[in-house]
Amino acid sequence: MKNIRTILIALTITMLLSACNDNDSKADGYGNFEATEITISAENNGKLIQFNLNEGDVLQKEQLIGYIDTIALTLKREQLQVSKAVIGSKSKGVLSQIAVLNSKLKTANTNKTRVENLIKDNAGTQKQLDDVVGEIDVIKNQIRSVEIQNAPVVNELKSIDVQIKQVDDQIQKSKIINPINGTVLSKYAESNEIVSFGKPLYKIADLSTMELRVYVSETQLANISIGENVSVKIDDQDGMKTYDGKVSWIASEAEFTPKIIQTKEERVALVYAVKVQVKNDGSLKIGMPAEMWLNTKSNQ
Repeated sequence: MKNIRTILIALTITMLLSACNDNDSKADGYGNFEATEITISAENNGKLIQFNLNEGDVLQKEQLIGYIDTIALTLKREQLQVSKAVIGSKSKGVLSQIAVLNSKLKTANTNKTRVENLIKDNAGTQKQLDDVVGEIDVIKNQIRSVEIQNAPVVNELKSIDVQIKQVDDQIQKSKIINPINGTVLSKYAESNEIVSFGKPLYKIADLSTMELRVYVSETQLANISIGENVSVKIDDQDGMKTYDGKVSWIASEAEFTPKIIQTKEERVALVYAVKVQVKNDGSLKIGMPAEMWLNTKSNQ
């Protein structure tokens, strides 16, 4: 009888300890891994001449992936250059006239100074000075007239320069240059396809660091701060695999528990979203479920 009583007490203590351990072993947050996904689209219209990538490829920032046909743009640029040369030749004739008139104006101003000095020495007349001043006015009017004639030519040259810059910009945008370091998630186009402005070409994301979005209750929020180190666990063949994580963001407003939480009671609770950055060793994937554990727990 005494032995039975001892066994019952031992079983009771074991059950209590087991219950305590079960409470302690509950994670502080559950969620799924995310990554910032960027969709790269065509910035020009035309035939996709080259497009060297496949899903799963790791790309570098500023890497040239391919380009859209630029033959039409190149021909348009050459046509604008020819037009600029033709208009420029007309402008040269007008500019040479202005140069001749400026030379005459310089000579007239010299004569004016000479006559003024002669008048001071009583060796010149007022009529001589009036004649020189009149000649200067005539030359200035001629220069203004030629400049007015040349204004449309100058404006046309400026307009062509602007058009050439626009074509150069379109040619540059025909190059498909990868904007970030990352892994290709999806490919939406193939070489030799006709693409239009805004057509998605591929989707890329930087998977070197993943973000785990978890949801915590208001009572848990007091124990979490931005920059805090936490532990992140995922399912593994041998049980659970642990990663080091750092809290990068905490929502400022509460929201209802998302649908990924299964029980009805938990779905109607107000929670706060938390993002945890985790260095990816290649095992972490977008959408993978994981647990967040605070390192302040006694069982860590």
